[in-house]
Amino acid sequence: MPAPDLLTAELTLTGRITTASNATFLGSIGDVPVVYKPIAGESPLWDFPDGTLAHREVAAYLVSQVLGWDIVPRTWLRDGPLGDGMVQLWREHDPVQAAVDLVPTENLPETGWKQVLEGHDENGQRVALVHEDSPALRRMAVFDLVVNNADRKGNHILAMTNGHRHGVDHGLTFHTDHKLRTVLWGWLGDALTAEECDGIDRVSEGLHHGLGRELADLLSAEEIASLGTRCARLRLAGRFPAPSGEMSAVPWPLF
Repeated sequence: MPAPDLLTAELTLTGRITTASNATFLGSIGDVPVVYKPIAGESPLWDFPDGTLAHREVAAYLVSQVLGWDIVPRTWLRDGPLGDGMVQLWREHDPVQAAVDLVPTENLPETGWKQVLEGHDENGQRVALVHEDSPALRRMAVFDLVVNNADRKGNHILAMTNGHRHGVDHGLTFHTDHKLRTVLWGWLGDALTAEECDGIDRVSEGLHHGLGRELADLLSAEEIASLGTRCARLRLAGRFPAPSGEMSAVPWPLF
């Protein structure tokens, strides 16, 4: 059987993700499982323009492609049962793995993990937020810096069986103001690798060519200019930045 045309073949809904803050549905195009987020189901936000979250998700995918790290699953705009929206290929994560976790402070892993913060759980027990120390997750942290991700929760990271890590839920990105909120602070102050710098350079260069033209249909001119400025500042600093500003450095809830 030939593969369905993902842009035009019928999109059938199979379920709804009720924990999402915006209308989010599971669906299929032929035998291809997808996630569908209709623009009509986006909740208004005080700091992001209405009706733009789907466009930001597609823009995040385009930047991920130029970085070359396959962070964001294929994402595109098309019509669906509830109108135009974002559609993204479904990726089945490994339920045994967790790239980000809350652990009792007395049981902190000795190697392979980075600690982000400490606090108390609902039972008053001292716990720590930790994430794995892996190249795949570092690349995602760089991606979040570039796109100014305001909502990198722990469960927005899909741990795949082969060790790859996908990032999802990128509607709160590309703001012109500093909005970075993430659970991936473990490399604070560390120097960027040559691979990470090369990826940032590809985005900077792409803004003057194909990437810039594609983003023009999804983001404002000011948002695209801010993306270029973030890339330039990150390359100049050459390392992972520290949190800045008065807003929280982590999203809430964390997961």
